[in-house]
Amino acid sequence: METKKVWFVTGASKGLGFELVKKLLSDGFKVAATSRTVESLTDAFGEKSDQFLPLNMSITDNNDVKTALDKTVEHFGKVDVIVNNAGYGQLGTLEELSDAEARANFDVNVFGTLNVIRNAMPYLREQKSGNIFNISSVGGYYGGFPGWGVYCSTKFAVAGFTEALAEEAKDFGINATVVYPGYFRTDFLTKDSVRTPENSIEAYEAARNSEKAHLDEINGNQPNDPVKAADVLIQISKEENPPVHLLLGVGAPEFLNKKIEAITKDAKNWEDLSLSTGI
Repeated sequence: METKKVWFVTGASKGLGFELVKKLLSDGFKVAATSRTVESLTDAFGEKSDQFLPLNMSITDNNDVKTALDKTVEHFGKVDVIVNNAGYGQLGTLEELSDAEARANFDVNVFGTLNVIRNAMPYLREQKSGNIFNISSVGGYYGGFPGWGVYCSTKFAVAGFTEALAEEAKDFGINATVVYPGYFRTDFLTKDSVRTPENSIEAYEAARNSEKAHLDEINGNQPNDPVKAADVLIQISKEENPPVHLLLGVGAPEFLNKKIEAITKDAKNWEDLSLSTGI
């Protein structure tokens, strides 16, 4: 008989995290779910039980994250799968976003994820098993989206440190996977979820068009189902040799191909000059 794993999911009150927790509970898994308010979790999934542990957690507070993981292990006796889903989209060109806006996006998307990894690893190392899913984005390997530079750079960072984590953790029987979702039909692009620049510069026509397209046209018409994404993550967690890189969703491979083509073209066109540096 299969032993059900204990999952720890951040950003569980909406989006992919919400659908994942809903699916996990329906499939009989034990789940610790975090959000900024417990009420948002209990309203959605019910009160604390032997199967479910709702936790309010500030992902940017390392001590708060440590406490949440400690409570999870105290409640369930262990933790097996970590899903770093908490994060938000930040629109704005590099010039128009303030230092505070850029740092805030990095604090949540990058340093918040690192807080979870830092505090989860001691438990996973001790039991010599576990899975860590770090949710990046198609914008985490292809950054050619005007007005999304800071957000994409946070997701590039997530991809980069997940690659390193996969090497650091494998000797302990722990698997790390960076997930690159394409466009999923969640509330990620709603005006209440994605942040726009406080001081926009209208001269950036391409960025404004991208902003309008994402908020008014793509939002609500995304081609992928987050419930099916939850099924994929559950399946990957059961694999003996899960991937380090997981492209998720219809359309995601197209961005991978764009990146490969762009790098290959530049490398070939400038190969002679690049290799001229040899001694």
